[in-house]
Amino acid sequence: MRQQVAKLAGVSEATVSRVLNGVGPVKEETKQRVLAAAAELGYVPSALAQRFARKKSGNLGVVLPFVPKVPLFSTYYFSEMLGGIGEEAQAQGYDLLLLFREPEQPRDYAALFQAHKVDALIVLGARDMPIDREALEELKRSGHPFCVLNQRYAVRGEEPPFLTVDADHWSGSRDAVRHLAEIGCSNIVFINGPEQYSNSLDRRDGYARILAESGLELREELMLAGNYSRTSGYALADRLEALIRSGQADAIFAANDRMAIGAMQGLRERGLEAGRDYALCGYDDADAARMASPQLTSVTVPFHEMGQLAARKLLQQEEEPVSAVLPVQLVVRESSRSRQ
Repeated sequence: MRQQVAKLAGVSEATVSRVLNGVGPVKEETKQRVLAAAAELGYVPSALAQRFARKKSGNLGVVLPFVPKVPLFSTYYFSEMLGGIGEEAQAQGYDLLLLFREPEQPRDYAALFQAHKVDALIVLGARDMPIDREALEELKRSGHPFCVLNQRYAVRGEEPPFLTVDADHWSGSRDAVRHLAEIGCSNIVFINGPEQYSNSLDRRDGYARILAESGLELREELMLAGNYSRTSGYALADRLEALIRSGQADAIFAANDRMAIGAMQGLRERGLEAGRDYALCGYDDADAARMASPQLTSVTVPFHEMGQLAARKLLQQEEEPVSAVLPVQLVVRESSRSRQ
């Protein structure tokens, strides 16, 4: 068929190959003649052949953390972002290559490009630790296209050193704590995640800022630590019960819904109900927030859109893609509304 296209267009088969595979210099007039001939003959070149000619894999790599015994794909944060990445990759004619890495496993991401296994890379679950930074810096030095999702390596407000798509977690935390203060809560417990994640630091800073603006004291005994799992929120129930029953706490803001729901379950077992005995706010607005009883006040994060945008920035091959921070939105529900 390629020979017939060449004959109809009046060019060589090599010229047809250059035009259809998008490689090598070809005059615009010649290019249009070849495309018209191919269309007239109904010739559609093999995608695999095109990728081979361009030395492209046709794969968008996605790096995910590997945590034993944790059902990663059922976690709202990862499933939503992967859904967005996959949707955009399909629209651009790419397949996804999922790459799992253990916390301390070497990260030779550059080798994936050298072996033509991926054409671009999206990194999920990155931490602000030397092993993660070094791997990303090596990618940047090598000139490989990559994007970091929901993690940045810069002071808030500064341009990140790597292409990043993030959400405005500082504003989300600020809005959540402001809501709790406005409904009359003055002793607000904060359950945060590990501080090697920039979103944890943003939520902590937003919490501290709105306390100061509301004239409330920042108290160390009200700042608790979890690991973003439901069990870590549940494990804090004894401590939370003591704070609430003694009058030292009247509200809880958890840095994600899983920890909020774990804390709510633990406190219910101890006779304390969210929305009645204390106000409760989570973060992420996962499906579980709407299914909980009482329904959980939370902050909606556009994880799906973040995944789409990261993939689009990489696969559309913008000359200099710019990092982005997407807005979030507080959604008030029963777990705090009844205290108004």
